[in-house]
Amino acid sequence: MGDNLVHDLEKWKDRFYEERDRRYNEVNIEREKALKIKETADLAALGLAREIQTYKDEKANELREQIGRERGHYLSRDEYLSAHSALVEKMESGFKPLNDFMSTQRSRANAFSFGWEKIVSIVAVVAAIIAIYTATVRPQLVQPALQLTPQQPFPGKP
Repeated sequence: MGDNLVHDLEKWKDRFYEERDRRYNEVNIEREKALKIKETADLAALGLAREIQTYKDEKANELREQIGRERGHYLSRDEYLSAHSALVEKMESGFKPLNDFMSTQRSRANAFSFGWEKIVSIVAVVAAIIAIYTATVRPQLVQPALQLTPQQPFPGKP
C-alpha cells in the first residue's frame, strides 16, 4: 500500500508537471500570436502615419504655392500709400465745389435768420407793452378773476 501510494503520487506529480508544461506552452503560443498581431498593427499604424504625413506635406506645399502665386497680386505698402493719397486728393478736389456752395448757403441762411430774429424780438416787445398798458390803464378790458364763494368751493360743481 505504501508503494502504491508513492506510485500514485509520482503519477500525479508527472501529470501535474505535464499539465503545467502544456499550459506554459499554450501561454507562450498565445503570447507569440499576440506579438505577431501587435507587430502587424504597428506596421499598419506606421503605414497610416506615413500616408497622413504625406497628405499633410502635400497640402502644406499646395498652400505654400498658392501663397506664392497670390503674393504677386498684392500691393506693397508704398504703392498703397501713394494710391491712397492720390485718391484722397481727388476726392477733396471733387467735393470742393460742394463745400463752397454749402458754406455760401449757410452764410445766406445766417443773414436771413438774423433779420427774422430782430423782427420777432420787436414784435414780442410791442406785445409786452400792449399787455402792460391794457392791464394798468384799462382794467375793464381784462376779465375779472373767477371768485369762489363759500357755498360753492369748486366752480361747476353743485
